Amino acid sequence: MSYLFTPPATVSVPVLGLPARFPVHRIYCVGRNYEEHAKEMGFTGREPPFFFLKPADALIVVDEGQTGVQPYPTLTNNLHHEIELVVAIGTGGKNIPASEAFKHIYGYAVGLDMTRRDLQNEMKKQGRPWCIGKAFDHSAPIGAITPLAQAGDIANAEISLQVNGADRQRSHISKLIWNIAETIEHLSMAWELQAGDLIYTGTPEGVAAVVASDTLVGHVAGLGSLTVQVR
Repeated sequence: MSYLFTPPATVSVPVLGLPARFPVHRIYCVGRNYEEHAKEMGFTGREPPFFFLKPADALIVVDEGQTGVQPYPTLTNNLHHEIELVVAIGTGGKNIPASEAFKHIYGYAVGLDMTRRDLQNEMKKQGRPWCIGKAFDHSAPIGAITPLAQAGDIANAEISLQVNGADRQRSHISKLIWNIAETIEHLSMAWELQAGDLIYTGTPEGVAAVVASDTLVGHVAGLGSLTVQVR
């Protein structure tokens, strides 16, 4: 088969302890999935889960022990960090019941859902899609994937983000409004999940702006860390 131009390379994420990499299909993100974050965004209660997507090439892939570069994006003066647990899907499926969800998980990683908050808020006011605030280039930093069997008790793990050494976000995965299994159940009703999908599961409270030269370090207990510097 011939192409008019060279197709882009497959986006992939390193796997801790393995030479083989995880090829990425799609990136799904869950909105307002921690109660305290929902409150700081002006919402309350356990609303039905909702999702948005980022393109696979929005990833900034950071090897364990390395510092990735987060380019400060254009068109914004209010770039926000959102630390998240990322679920890596190893086996696809449709209409996956929560009781079967963990059979479809390959592993987990630490991710950041970077957000042009001013653009997102403006689109919300106008009732328009806010892809410009979420799905821009370099908007999805991610660390190495830890296979499921090595990840420990993720459901109760601590999640945190430090900016320049100071705490910005700190919570526990147990505080997800829709837990990992429920998220997979709802998501697989709307899309057929595929091996290679990544699910950014939502961020806890404490989101705030970053500026050039800031260093962000994200953790989920039991997983590798994620470090990026804004430039």
